[in-house]
Amino acid sequence: MAKRIEAVGVTAYYGEFKAIEDITITIEPRSVTALIGPSGCGKSTFLRAVNRMHEVLPGARVEGRLSLDGQDIYERGVDVTAVRRSIGMVFQRPNPFPTMSIYDNVVAGLKLNGVRKKAVLDDACERALTSANLWDEVRNRLSKPGAGLSGGQQQRLCIARTIAVEPQVVLMDEPCSALDPISTGAIEDLIFELKNEFTIIIVTHNMQQAARVSDRTAFFSISQTGDPGRLIEHDVTSKIFTNPREKRTEDYITGRFG
Repeated sequence: MAKRIEAVGVTAYYGEFKAIEDITITIEPRSVTALIGPSGCGKSTFLRAVNRMHEVLPGARVEGRLSLDGQDIYERGVDVTAVRRSIGMVFQRPNPFPTMSIYDNVVAGLKLNGVRKKAVLDDACERALTSANLWDEVRNRLSKPGAGLSGGQQQRLCIARTIAVEPQVVLMDEPCSALDPISTGAIEDLIFELKNEFTIIIVTHNMQQAARVSDRTAFFSISQTGDPGRLIEHDVTSKIFTNPREKRTEDYITGRFG
């Protein structure tokens, strides 16, 4: 069941450095939201805050409220492991476990959660690979190393691994930046299909990609080097790209930024 994400006044620090400040945004279930903006404006920091990966770094902390369907995920007593299980993450570069087979890559999270029954694992593997549009390509070589796949296939394998544990939210941090145009198209098609089941947030530097895959777009920016990143504007993607409210948004989208 996809969930609504609500951020209210979210501020994140790396030690004393304030990376993002006062981010307030609501992301609806079964939708794709693209985060755009210049390098260093806090897009990836916000993404990591959403699944509580930010605090893994020494001295890093998050203030404000971040909730899933009304449940504050930073509230005292919240099971961090359960939060990360319900909010999956796909990284910039494909990162299949190099020593594992395709099959074991997909079911790794389930095994970590204590699932041992082969029939359950088999079904989850096929379902996840099918959802990731990869089943037909690998069904006859599930025992082969995941690292032996092409770059685009590896990224879809990583997406299959993420959705096999049935999260409610899928976060993607520039998932196509290391891929060729054909593989990028396959991932974009997949994102469009996955939003029927999941709430998706994607960080991208590719304006065309944001316009193609997202329902809504959030533009982050900084005033000057060293300032915290802020959410400048968040709206329906077509409006952001054709009639933004803020001049800074228009300048960035049209390449006049800075």
